[in-house]
Amino acid sequence: MSKFKALLASQDESGTFIRQVVERDAAELPAGELLIRVRYSSLNFKDALSASGNRGVTRNYPHTPGIDAAGVVAESSVAEFAPGDEVIVTGYDLGMNTSGGFGQYIRIPAAWAIKRPEGLGLRDSMLLGTAGLTAALCVDKLEQAGLDAAAGPVLVTGATGGVGSVAVALLSRLGYQVAAATGKADQADFLRRLGASQIVERATLEEGVERPLLKEQWAGAVDTVGGDILFNVVKSLRYGASVACCGLTAGTGFQASVLPFILRGVNLLGVDSVELPLVVKASMWDRLSLQWKLDNLESLAREVGLDELPGEIDKILAGQQVGRVLVRLD
Repeated sequence: MSKFKALLASQDESGTFIRQVVERDAAELPAGELLIRVRYSSLNFKDALSASGNRGVTRNYPHTPGIDAAGVVAESSVAEFAPGDEVIVTGYDLGMNTSGGFGQYIRIPAAWAIKRPEGLGLRDSMLLGTAGLTAALCVDKLEQAGLDAAAGPVLVTGATGGVGSVAVALLSRLGYQVAAATGKADQADFLRRLGASQIVERATLEEGVERPLLKEQWAGAVDTVGGDILFNVVKSLRYGASVACCGLTAGTGFQASVLPFILRGVNLLGVDSVELPLVVKASMWDRLSLQWKLDNLESLAREVGLDELPGEIDKILAGQQVGRVLVRLD
């Protein structure tokens, strides 16, 4: 193998970032112990930022994004992996400053890869991808903080997005009463099919920013958007409840007050899926392949080829993505 297809983000002579599918040479890949033939990837908001020249995500261009990859080991220089092993790679530096999963081949450190759990195929692993892993980490952290299905309604913000849609499906699968918040009123049926029992208009979550406390409503929450919406969720948690925070599409800051924390004892839980120790990632993937396995993954996603990715990136940047986008690398 010397040549392979990949999406390449680069700047043209005017400084505009362009995205095109090109042939790359394996010699251009970074050093690493594993060479992996990628079969599937998935599209995440961070990928769209990387593909658009966001220097906070990717420093150097030209670059192949893709923070997710599932495929087959083609070459290995370590005993832990052998050619033919099926593996999952998410997070760390993949697709950020290391050539990522939007190429048919990646070369990575062995410490970034886990062997595919028996109960989860390569395709299903990327129907979940980083979004699914993050959603599972959020639910796990909420349960560690004391949430259980009898506690009351659990809110999911940005519910039609990648993390949000998996969170709705997973919470419903585990027996929770799920309230799905979205600005896409036309996707209410989609959210109900995933298991949401209540649809919340995003605009209602934007009301009362100036108030230090709001009416107690939620027994827990998964927040994928950040900004003032996140703090409004904090202000409307029930006594002792928690919100798991994992996103920033609505902004990285909010107008804060200590009152919800000292008067209601609520918790703001940060969730990271990028630099998480590999053993924790592996245990979460095992859970997603067994007791937390979702039967409705296909209803969450659309499958696209590499050539369709530039248009899909435009959609996610415009806030038009619904559910997951699975990327097939033929």
